[in-house]
Amino acid sequence: MTRPILLLGLLVVAYFSGSQAESAFMQYWEEHIGLSHPPHWLAEKASSLNPHQEEVFMKIIEKNELASHLDLFCKQANIACSTNSLEKKTTDSTTLPPIAPWNEDKLKYDFPNEAALSVASQGGLPYFRKSMVKEGSVIAVPDLRDPMSYKSFLPRSLASKIPFSIARIEKLKKLFGVIDESNMDEYIQDTLKICEKSPIRGEKRTCATSVEDLIDFIVEELGHYVHVWSTESIEGSYENVTIGVVKLIYGNLSDSPALCHSQPFIFQVYYCHVLQKVKVYAVDIHAKKKVNHAIMACHHDTSTWNPNHLAFKLLGFGPGQIEVCHWINENGIVWTKTLG
Repeated sequence: MTRPILLLGLLVVAYFSGSQAESAFMQYWEEHIGLSHPPHWLAEKASSLNPHQEEVFMKIIEKNELASHLDLFCKQANIACSTNSLEKKTTDSTTLPPIAPWNEDKLKYDFPNEAALSVASQGGLPYFRKSMVKEGSVIAVPDLRDPMSYKSFLPRSLASKIPFSIARIEKLKKLFGVIDESNMDEYIQDTLKICEKSPIRGEKRTCATSVEDLIDFIVEELGHYVHVWSTESIEGSYENVTIGVVKLIYGNLSDSPALCHSQPFIFQVYYCHVLQKVKVYAVDIHAKKKVNHAIMACHHDTSTWNPNHLAFKLLGFGPGQIEVCHWINENGIVWTKTLG
């Protein structure tokens, strides 16, 4: 009798989840970040679970009974337990090709020797020189989409209970019923590999599995007073676009910004890192349908990057010889210091 009563309790309180979860997010934000409001799309990624649901699901996980409640948990937590249905939402709403299989490679700062150069022919340049982005120039923009853009964070208490390591990947997959060699299996492996990789010299990094982890990392690295920048939309993906106004919005090479990339995973995860000597630009890209206000990050110190990095293969130079720029994808965040 316990299980039906438990499920009924979860369903009864489900209606009130959104507002309570958003309030908890806003409270943590206001206590730690010196901005009145987060971007609306980031606030929407707050956990949709209210405190009561969080407590109930915590007990379920601790009892190893999540499999019996997985459908309800995934629905109420707004997480990705079926990658096929979630990917359909992405591709059905646009005329763009399927998510580029190499999209996540842009986050890797070293590559094996056999890394394929054919990625550029699959639609757009993932890396380019600053000189290639000036008003009036034309450039091929890659896929700007987040493969799983609609998933939410889990509350920190629940996220901390989820196995999040390569060593425990089989337990993680069993917990969520992930099939071997499925899209989700590949996403999980790629994300965990990126998150467990050792930082390059001068890099500070983390993988934030909750909104609290994300905010804590930013405060630790940049302080409480920050500005948040993000690309407005995915317009221009797979297009040869004309560059409009290019504006330097952060050029302090002695005080690095933090770049956070949305990772494809069961729930929302951000891979965040702080690298030395990065400039940030706001760029108007004139796509076929509309102008997209995009954010571009340019790395001016590539001396510690692997010589086999994809950027060097595409651009024909080596570590420390050139600056390397890239777009900030959908749901990506750039955090820069303010004077407060």
